[in-house]
Amino acid sequence: MPSVGSESLLPALTRGRRLRALSVAVSNLLPIVGVVALGWNAAALITLYWFELGVASVWAVVRALFAGRPSEIDPTALIIGPLAERRVGVSVPLTGVEVRLSSLLVLAFVVPILGVVWIFVGALTVGIAGGDALGSDALASVTLATVGIFVGEGASTLVDYFYGGGYREHSAQTAVQGVFARGAAIFLAALFTVMLVAAATVGTDAELGAVDPDAIGLPLLLGILGLKLAFDLAGLYFDRLVAFDESSALDLGLSYDPPDPDPIDDPLSDPRRVVRPTRRGRLAGVPATIGRHPGLWYLAAVPFVGALLFALGDAWTTVGLLVVAGVATPAGLAAIDVWLRYGAVEYRVGDGGLVAYDRLFSTPLWRVEPWDETDLRVERDRLDERLGTLR
Repeated sequence: MPSVGSESLLPALTRGRRLRALSVAVSNLLPIVGVVALGWNAAALITLYWFELGVASVWAVVRALFAGRPSEIDPTALIIGPLAERRVGVSVPLTGVEVRLSSLLVLAFVVPILGVVWIFVGALTVGIAGGDALGSDALASVTLATVGIFVGEGASTLVDYFYGGGYREHSAQTAVQGVFARGAAIFLAALFTVMLVAAATVGTDAELGAVDPDAIGLPLLLGILGLKLAFDLAGLYFDRLVAFDESSALDLGLSYDPPDPDPIDDPLSDPRRVVRPTRRGRLAGVPATIGRHPGLWYLAAVPFVGALLFALGDAWTTVGLLVVAGVATPAGLAAIDVWLRYGAVEYRVGDGGLVAYDRLFSTPLWRVEPWDETDLRVERDRLDERLGTLR
């Protein structure tokens, strides 16, 4: 009997949604086995759902970390904006993936959010349903099921996302979108379970500590499993909704393509002229940046209030330090933004067009061809003329 090697098995698994469907089947069959064969109660089921949310979050972070497209971040954002425009990354040896700087910027916000959401969902579901009262046997079987879900989710990520090249179509933002929808499904299923248990146990007037996880029977537990499966199937076939959105004129907001990498092949290494912002121009950009970002003064409010309080006690040395900190904080952040946005950039002019080159990471930022004048706009006012920023 001929054997199927990995060279033919892996391409077969990456076709369509086979491996993702298998991962969904594993994550839903394991709790069914636990409820039917192992006698899980509502607390065990909710605990597994909570662990599953953590597993999904971990693999979503992995997918976002190695996303192949740059993330779309507002370029006018303070410090983050100019950093996001640097389309640079660190390549992983022997693979075609890399860790992009824009992906790290997104994860700096996403990871804490996922952590807070996971803790909040656990406190609102497992904490109420009595997850701490699980027996050792139930906890061991739930842990084993969690390992199975982790392996299934990991296999789907490694084969479908990395081996199948799915990372090339995602940015860090689109790579983590699915975990929020899945987290909502898990949360709703767990919350519905808690509501059923509370209604069957204590009614509406008793304390939540009186909830009994064994109050609801097998039919209701299977109904909850069916609800969770319905949400998972909707997420599995979400791409069908996206395709419908792309092909119709309804504009449901489901279709979104992250920015392309847009590599610049010729950075004009031997230009006819190189223009860099003058020092006076960079200094003048600091108050202009503070004017565009008035939120910087909120950072100065705390030291100023502290200085006022210490002034009442005649602690003038401390008052002076706090005043200096109140002025230096917004000015320092604005100076960093100006340096990243302009100070570390030089503009190369040659027969091949105009290239903005980042000297910090030694990469080109953008390029304007000599025939494409619509993409180039030069603004010059009296301040530029006085400082000589555009000569």
